[in-house]
Amino acid sequence: MKVLLDIKENNRVPFFMEMVKSLDYVTVLKEIKDKRKSRFIADLAEAFEEVKLHEEGKKKLKSAKDLLNEF
Repeated sequence: MKVLLDIKENNRVPFFMEMVKSLDYVTVLKEIKDKRKSRFIADLAEAFEEVKLHEEGKKKLKSAKDLLNEF
């Protein structure tokens, strides 16, 4: 299972990472420190969540045609 976390308080990151790394059943695959990359990953995760909600019938998404007509 993969989990994406957003730690809001930067001063708590070292403690949290040390704690996670001490768990033998958790592997830290990659730490993203670049703010642009972090924002991109968060946006992508949100998009996947919206698609999931759409597939479950809980959210209506715009069509590609509607998106293009906005510009």
